[in-house]
Amino acid sequence: MESFLPLKVSAIAPVNIAVIKYWGKRSEELNLPLNSSISVTLHIDDLCTKTEVTFSDGEDDIICLNGIEESVSKNPRLKRCLKIVREHSKKFCSKEVKSKKCKIVSTNNFPTGAGLASSASGYACLAKCLGTVYDAYIDHSIIARLGSGSACRSMYGGFVKWEKGELSDGTDSIAVQVASENHWNSLRVLILVVSSQEKSISSTEGMRRSVRSSPFLQYRVEQCLDERLKLMEEAIQSQNFESFAEITMKESNQLHAVCQDTYPPIIYMNSISHEIVQLITAYNDQKIKVAYTFDAGPNAVLFTLEEYYDELLATLLNYFPPTNSNNSNNSNNSNNSNNSNLENYINHASSYINSLTGKEKIFDGIKPHSSALVKIISTKPGPGAHLVSN
Repeated sequence: MESFLPLKVSAIAPVNIAVIKYWGKRSEELNLPLNSSISVTLHIDDLCTKTEVTFSDGEDDIICLNGIEESVSKNPRLKRCLKIVREHSKKFCSKEVKSKKCKIVSTNNFPTGAGLASSASGYACLAKCLGTVYDAYIDHSIIARLGSGSACRSMYGGFVKWEKGELSDGTDSIAVQVASENHWNSLRVLILVVSSQEKSISSTEGMRRSVRSSPFLQYRVEQCLDERLKLMEEAIQSQNFESFAEITMKESNQLHAVCQDTYPPIIYMNSISHEIVQLITAYNDQKIKVAYTFDAGPNAVLFTLEEYYDELLATLLNYFPPTNSNNSNNSNNSNNSNNSNLENYINHASSYINSLTGKEKIFDGIKPHSSALVKIISTKPGPGAHLVSN
């Protein structure tokens, strides 16, 4: 019996931010990691990839990413994803359907390649579409992992663990949900975009260098991670923010220490990144109220609780204010321009941002740095990849 598969499938998928980092592969071909990792899925209202897959009568599979079209044959990662879904299509899927080519149209609402996990949301979205359009009998997180390792974690919402697995074929290296997006409703997230430029050394190349040359990476995998994974899961389940925050920051520090230990060394953080760490360290002097983490890029992701959010945001806006390019003498025009600048700088209403005046904390020895950030994105934990109406 031949199945009636959809001619078009659309999906949306989120970014995820690792709090227990993935760095290093035991298999590059299958994207199998040296260690398990844990991440927080960010809300699709603020950062997401949208993908549409349609069957085509063309001669090649085609990908159109952010308006730029190319053949899938030029992209080994996309070819892997298509190969596995065609191999695992349901038995009643006809050879004709399996042989049909695909057109994949994908767009991000944030910069690609700038340390904001665009490949994670992109391949999670693709996996959801391909797994559906080909009715594949395989865990969709495996499809995503073959495209980009961390993409498997974007298949689920909330808090997600990517199991490293033990099997050589990777069938046990899958993503599992630790807790749903509604588990910790008071958790808030701020992304400080330091740069929207593509990084000079890709994560894949960075990991390859570290596996080849960093003794500290091996120490991290063998001595540190099992205990940290256990403690992080406990912190999430019990909503113990201080433990969650401390482990998150230690993990970020260790990842970038491994990058420094790599030869030649890899530098993802820049001077602004280190200013952010200095500010958060001062902010946490009496009590841990915020955690920072950096992936393979200069952009910071901050985790805090609702009760600290206003004070933290006021402090960030004081030390990293937006550029005020308005020189008009007209006060009404000036106010309108300032409000517009604020709303372009952070996704909050200007009236709320203005209400934060006076709530900031001031620290001796730390000077404000205007124009240091491109923008600030406020978000929270959200759902994983899912289909949307055509």
